Formats: sequence, structure tokens, C-alpha cells
Amino acid sequence: MDPISSDPTTTSPPTTRLQARTPADLAAFAPLALGFVPERSVVMISVGSPGGMHARVDLPHDPDDVDDVVEALLRPARNNGVREVVVIVYDDDTTVADEAAWSLHEELTAAGIRVREVLRVHDSHWYAVLPGAPLAAYRGVPFDLAEHAFTAQGVFDGRVTHASREALRATIEHDAGAARDLEAAVADASPLPAGSLAALVRRHHEHGTTFTSSELAAVAVSLPRGELRDEAWTWLERADARRAVDLWSDAVRRVPSSHVAGPAAVLAFAAWLVGDGALAWCAVDRCREVEPTHSLASLVAQLLDSATSPDTWEELRPRLGPPSARTADPAA
Repeated sequence: MDPISSDPTTTSPPTTRLQARTPADLAAFAPLALGFVPERSVVMISVGSPGGMHARVDLPHDPDDVDDVVEALLRPARNNGVREVVVIVYDDDTTVADEAAWSLHEELTAAGIRVREVLRVHDSHWYAVLPGAPLAAYRGVPFDLAEHAFTAQGVFDGRVTHASREALRATIEHDAGAARDLEAAVADASPLPAGSLAALVRRHHEHGTTFTSSELAAVAVSLPRGELRDEAWTWLERADARRAVDLWSDAVRRVPSSHVAGPAAVLAFAAWLVGDGALAWCAVDRCREVEPTHSLASLVAQLLDSATSPDTWEELRPRLGPPSARTADPAA
């Protein structure tokens, strides 16, 4: 079977609360929640609960592999106590799409989770799946994602929706020119003294700036040391997470591939903390391309696989990070 890519995560509500009342609203909300427009995917979105969660799984090519899709979505729903969901299958009218929709409906219902709606979306049309809809809904109802009010509100709120998961991943791809310019500095750099990395990161968070070349070189050679890497993330709070994503996304693009694992792992954590599971998975993948068993990337992967809510971070933090990393003097 082909490997299944999944993006299970919990999410913070948008800046402006959106009320989806129609199938077109649901079809427009899913890309906003995920951060990209899905393709050949099954998307599950919880409804009726504060904060909520969403999860996306690749649609397989073989109907025999649908059970893996069901398990990948059922597990996070159970772990988060989800009571109601909507399911959207992104594909043409295929045997696999139909099997995935009905199997997921059956298993979720059996688990006591109400499936309020099942839709199929393809080629700017939404299609009804469950019985009882008007005949026209099974033939396909056109909708314009770009012109939908949810899309406009997302832009207003500063929520970027990428054209695809690949386009999202491209936002943290290797910048060969920047990395080449940094190679000499990395070769000459020394790890930062204890406490300095936390102070440096906090300073950039405060000002909304990015690492200079010399700073990034020192950061790159510091992060392979676990006790120093902890200074970059264990003190983070959700209020810091968006600036942390911006800072470490820039670092991941600029560092040489030989040193990308550490910045990518910290980015993965920050993306999870902000509620951006898809970006977090992309960062985990970038880290694992260089260091498959990286401990922080593995931790983030576990949080994502279980759809652990970022709201639980204050409970998790005492078990994951040393107090020294959380109390470093930002003015040092």
C-alpha cells in the first residue's frame, strides 16, 4: 500500500468565529482550517465544541486500504472526546471515495460520534453523500472558493490558505543561495553559552525580527546539543507561537541542509503550539530527511498523531522541559 500522509491536529478558532450553515460553507471552511486546499484527501472537522479539531488523511488508491484511513481519523476523534463531526472527501466519483465516505460514517457512528454531514468535493463542486438531499445535490452544486465569504474573512484575519499541501511545504523549502552564503559562517561558529539561545530567541520574538547570519550560524551549531535546543522551545507559550513559527521558518529556509534538523524540529513544535498541524508535519518531515530519529521531531509527531490539543501545553511543559530553559533572562 502507498504510505498515508495525515495531518491530525487541534486548532484554535479563527480570529472571527465562523458559522457554517450550508454545504458550501463547509467546503469553504475546510481549506481555511487546514491552511491549504486538500487534494485526494479525507477531511474530518469536529463541530459543536470549543476550539475543535480537524484531521486530514490521504485518500488511498486501493479500496482495501480504506481501513487505514478510518483508523487514522477515528483515533484522534476518540482521543479528543469529539462528539460530532462533518466529513469531506476530496476526489472524483470513485470507488475509493465512496468506500472511504461510507466506512468512516459507519465506524464513527458505531463509536458514538454523530456524523452530521458527509460531502464529496471535486472540481469546484460539492456533492451530497448521505440520503435525503435534493437530487441536484447528488449531481453536484458549484461553489467559488475564492469568492466565498469565509475565504475573504480568512484573508482579513491574516490566515493564509495555500493552493495545496505541496505549496505549504514549499514555504519552508531549502533556499540554496542563502544556505550557501551561510556555510562558511556555520563552519567557523561555536555553540552558544548556556542561557544565550533562550535570550536571543526571546529578543527576536519581542521585536518580530529574524536571526542575522552570524546568529543563525551559532544557533545552527548549538541546536544539536539537547540541553541548548531545549532553550529554544520549552519556555514557549501559545502567545509566542506565531512569532516562533515565523522566526524558525526563516531559519529552516536559510540553514545548510546538514544543520536543518534542529531548526526544523523547533519549527514543528511551534507550529503544533499555534495549531497548524499541516505545517508541523511538513517541518517534522524536513527534520527527518536529515535525522530520522530526532527526539524533538518524534515528540511532535506523537502530539500530532494523537491530535493532542495545544491547550494542554501548560500541563505537559513541566514534564518536558528543564526549568532553566524557561527562566532564562531575556535581557542577558
